[in-house]
Amino acid sequence: MADDKFSSIPAAHVHENPLLSTIRTTYRSFWERRESLGLSNPGSYENINREFSRDVSLTNFMFAGLRAEWTKPISHSPFFQLSHQLSMGAQAMSPYTFSALYGTSNVFLQGTMENDGSLSARSNYRWSDSLVTKTGAQIQSGQGVLSIENDYTGTDFTASLKAMNPSIIEGGIKGVFIANCLQSVTPSLSLGLEAVWQRIAMNTSPEVLLSYGAKYRGSDWIASLQVQPDMPQGQGSSVNSSYWRKLTDRVSVGADLSLEFTPGMGGQGSLMGGGWEKKGAASAAAKYEFRASTFRAQIDNKGRLSCLLEKTILPAIRVTFAGEMDHHKQQAKVGLGVSVEAMSEELMEQAEKGGIQAPSLPF
Repeated sequence: MADDKFSSIPAAHVHENPLLSTIRTTYRSFWERRESLGLSNPGSYENINREFSRDVSLTNFMFAGLRAEWTKPISHSPFFQLSHQLSMGAQAMSPYTFSALYGTSNVFLQGTMENDGSLSARSNYRWSDSLVTKTGAQIQSGQGVLSIENDYTGTDFTASLKAMNPSIIEGGIKGVFIANCLQSVTPSLSLGLEAVWQRIAMNTSPEVLLSYGAKYRGSDWIASLQVQPDMPQGQGSSVNSSYWRKLTDRVSVGADLSLEFTPGMGGQGSLMGGGWEKKGAASAAAKYEFRASTFRAQIDNKGRLSCLLEKTILPAIRVTFAGEMDHHKQQAKVGLGVSVEAMSEELMEQAEKGGIQAPSLPF
């Protein structure tokens, strides 16, 4: 791999030029030592705690009220799917949502429309096995959001560059620009850095924020840590840590702890001596996988106990029950959802025969 970088330089010139020869030797030695460590890709900095947040945590799964979803796969290669979702009794969810998905091995497209006229669209394009460009647009209540992101996945690192609402039409640069990288330094330890440059309006000064992350992978457990010394608008600093462990093939557990340090009434360094205010949030969660169902439970330091049960009744029908009890506020929430996948007979026959090979979408 290192030799390919210099394949375009004539060999005679390399040997005649001591500087180029030294650079070539140093670069090749660096890559040989790097490859000898046997490092693997650690994932992205944005998802540094994904094992907890996406596997056992209920934050992204909880809902209240009634929800029904009908999905119609049109084809599997290329992937094309339509879905309708109805909900009631929950303020966070739209009463009606229509979405369409299309994907191949290099292209992914998704469009969503809600009953109030809100629109959102996503498109991903895979330039190579390592580079993927992601764009997103959203229009809601007369306001729009545009994001452009480029993700590069190396053998032992992942780097990302993202821009949100970038603009230069007002005589300067404004928007939010994020750059991050997560690099494996040993087979178990990964270190990461994220830098944010943002300017909301031209009459305000730009802000630069840095955060640091670390991820350690054991034999059956993963721990992560993120530190942000400076929060936006001088609101203090924050620390987030998470722990995930797989107890058995069916049972996973995890815990998460977040701390925020904000200036007191007088502000940092003021004459009133307000000092620092400390806020914290902690949660513990577990997931148990049965043969045809999955059960998740979570409890946090505010006394909220949540649980979610997903049950597959038939291959095309899934029922979800969610419940939350807040002991501190003396409140309770209950949710019931039904998902139906209306696959055509032709696609069902292909699936039963094993003739469907869905493309690897560029996520």
